[in-house]
Amino acid sequence: MDGRLTLNWLIFLLVIISFHSLGRVSGTFHENQADRRKLAAKEGFISIDCGIAMGSYYTDGETEIHYTSDAEFINTGINYNVSMEYIHEYTNQHLMNVRSFPEGVRNCYTLRPRQGKNHKYLIRARFMYGNYDSKNQLPIFKLYLGVDEWTTVNITDASSIYRKEIIHIPITNDIDVCLVNTHSRTPFISVLELRQLNDSIYRPTEPGSLLLYDRWDFGTQPEVQNIIREKDDVYDRIWKPFTWSSWLSINSSFVSSSFSTSDYKLPGIVMATAATPANESESWGISLGIDNDPSQKLYTYMHFAEVEDLKGQIREFTISVNDDESYAGPVAPGYLFSVTVYSKYSMSGSTTKKLSFSLKRTNRSMLPPIINAMEVYMIKEFSQSSTQQNDIDAIKRIKSGYAVSRNWQGDPCLPMEYQWDGLTCSHNTSPAIISLNLSSGNLSGNILPSFLSLKSLQNLDLSYNNLTGPVPEFFADWPSLRTLNLTGNNLTGSVPQAVTDKFKDGTLSLGENPNLCPSVSCQGQKKKKKKNKFFVPVLTSILSAIVILVLIAALAIIRKLTKRRETKATTIETVTERPKEGPLKSGNCEFTYSEVVGITNNFNRPIGRGGFGEVYLGTLADDTQVAVKVHSPSSNQGPKAFRAEAKLLTRVHHKNLVRLIGYCDDSTNMVLIYEYTSNGNLQQKLSAREAADVLNWKQRLQIAVDAAHGLEYLHNGCKPPIVHRDMKSSNILLTESLQAKISDFGMSRDIQSLSTDPVGTPGYFDPECQSTGNLNEKSDVYSFGIVLLELITGRRAIIPGGIHIAGWVSPMIERGDIRSVVDPRLQGDFNTNSAWKTVEIALACVASTGMQRPDMSHVVVNLKECLETEVASRRIQRVGGHSIGSGNFLENAPLVLSTEVVPHAR
Repeated sequence: MDGRLTLNWLIFLLVIISFHSLGRVSGTFHENQADRRKLAAKEGFISIDCGIAMGSYYTDGETEIHYTSDAEFINTGINYNVSMEYIHEYTNQHLMNVRSFPEGVRNCYTLRPRQGKNHKYLIRARFMYGNYDSKNQLPIFKLYLGVDEWTTVNITDASSIYRKEIIHIPITNDIDVCLVNTHSRTPFISVLELRQLNDSIYRPTEPGSLLLYDRWDFGTQPEVQNIIREKDDVYDRIWKPFTWSSWLSINSSFVSSSFSTSDYKLPGIVMATAATPANESESWGISLGIDNDPSQKLYTYMHFAEVEDLKGQIREFTISVNDDESYAGPVAPGYLFSVTVYSKYSMSGSTTKKLSFSLKRTNRSMLPPIINAMEVYMIKEFSQSSTQQNDIDAIKRIKSGYAVSRNWQGDPCLPMEYQWDGLTCSHNTSPAIISLNLSSGNLSGNILPSFLSLKSLQNLDLSYNNLTGPVPEFFADWPSLRTLNLTGNNLTGSVPQAVTDKFKDGTLSLGENPNLCPSVSCQGQKKKKKKNKFFVPVLTSILSAIVILVLIAALAIIRKLTKRRETKATTIETVTERPKEGPLKSGNCEFTYSEVVGITNNFNRPIGRGGFGEVYLGTLADDTQVAVKVHSPSSNQGPKAFRAEAKLLTRVHHKNLVRLIGYCDDSTNMVLIYEYTSNGNLQQKLSAREAADVLNWKQRLQIAVDAAHGLEYLHNGCKPPIVHRDMKSSNILLTESLQAKISDFGMSRDIQSLSTDPVGTPGYFDPECQSTGNLNEKSDVYSFGIVLLELITGRRAIIPGGIHIAGWVSPMIERGDIRSVVDPRLQGDFNTNSAWKTVEIALACVASTGMQRPDMSHVVVNLKECLETEVASRRIQRVGGHSIGSGNFLENAPLVLSTEVVPHAR
């Protein structure tokens, strides 16, 4: 019996030990898996496969680089797979998919390397179109690095891989890589990579970053044409093999680790091969063609290593550039050790349009020169400006804390034309956020302390959200804050006395917070209620009796009202609205939401998007096409703006104002229904690239006259006068016949109810109003002047580089150069007198003070004269059926150097 018990105990112990061991083995297995994943993501590497599913990752079998999904680096865009016809057995996995950006002008990836700012990084973006969208439309778009333009991506072949690479030292911890839509089809990206470099290498003597021209591996055997990169190069530089018929290839019998001992850590497989002239008596030469811009500044890095055991012989040579023999030398490469010869100063081919490098043996050399590898970079100066770092960190915490759904990407304030929605920034030495409008932004939870980190903020609008909790006392300690709007939330408790004292001038708005006590006295009242618990039942009984009596009386009144309604043959739907806002009157233009769904065929044809929300094409019962604008919960334009626009358009009517056909305003849906304008808006029309779509000079003047008529009616034909407050080219719609109609009246106010709140769009906003708060009709005149300049030049209000259009035009007008001002796409086909007068009107409209600006009646009269001059000149110029133009003017094409070029050997 004892033996059996002992045996059972032994079996029991073995089972426990086995389970414990299995647990340890299983845990070790999972730990090893995690370790392998950590090792795969190499220190200092960020490798993003753009377009794969969120949470996906893999290790590339060829390079052993760990790639991850781009979902954690960007929150916009759509994933696509490239067409199967462009995939073959050699296609890398990270080129089989893309992320495309059909919405938004700027979409940004945010990279945060572990080492942070002020260190050197190689940043590389790659693109393979592969007809991913089945449209066979090759796009052109721009890349921005931070707030500055990096390069242009011009896809000319669907199957080619395009590579853009830069060596850059950021001044912020976050590095933003942004794709910017130039209205030449949809931007996309395949791969985005960042590699940390040694700070001691690639050091130009001039300020700026280094754009890759190209990087070559010389001496590779013709039958071995593989691109070299990580795992052979610790910095993952991509080396392209290159050889020439007049060169000989020599190589080491083995790849030595000593090749990588220099700071450049050159890959042994690259340095183990070299090129030398086939004719030993000749020099070795190579030329770089730089016809696009001969003044472009270049830096070169030439890498040498002896790959043969010379057995006492000497190999020594000098390096000359464009026949300047003093460039470098003599060079005598060490056996199996790398040396790099680089230019201390930049070079250019300003006279020859090329750079010619020559390696020539010295008199004592017994062997011809050799070269193993070469890199060429172009200097690229960046402004390196950015919004103040504490503002960037704070606004990103706010975005994350409230899950803000707006397209907040890249730098909040720069470039000015891509400033975040709802922000106003000061643009002094270091831009800062001075106004933040998150009204109707679906914010919930407590008011975050992160707001306090916006040290320069003057105006904060958090109205009509679902914010809860108390009003924080830190608002009182905020020296720069002037106005605070917390209307329409669910805040509780009492308002701190210090906050009330700070905003005693009436700049604090707290309405429509039902559980918020306006002062600390509320708390005392609550305590008093607790002490009087004995009286509560009695008071409750009395109040109940009163309520019953009131209800009986109310029922009697309701019966009488019901009888009266039955005698009327009218049915009126109620409109739900916030208190303190006048009601929208019922009438023929009021639609139910179900009718809106029917008009739009269940919202199946989106035609645009604005600050209010998505716009859909709809059809009424009489087959009239309409534009249906549906309010989005993420819109920064709330119910107030909706009702302002609806009310205004139901009482003003003019052929150059967009016509409101109807609206829907129930408890959950806000919809505006307009006449449909088939030619989109003026900003889109001015961005046309196809010659057939470019507006001619007469059409531009007619559009200007139409828009001026509409604005003049608001100022002088309405009583009281109405100020539009957001006049810009995207708010001018064009009909099929190109008749212009002003739209988007959400910010418009009549002169009697006009506030001095800074509203509008950067580039169009009246600078006098911004500094003085004096907002009136002349502010609209300023904005219209900017629209005129856009019509004249074909450029945006803020020109790339942050230059304001008025500042760009003025110097050329001062020197009498009208042809450099007018849109070059017109090719000089305009009347000069008409153009001069139009520019003069535009510059008068954008005068620095309102007193200096004309009123819109004056503008209308003068623009009509410009149009008449142009029309009359056209009649005169029609001779024999041919138009006599006034010459052609074309802008110089910007420098676009591809990284796919190859050098020319001599």
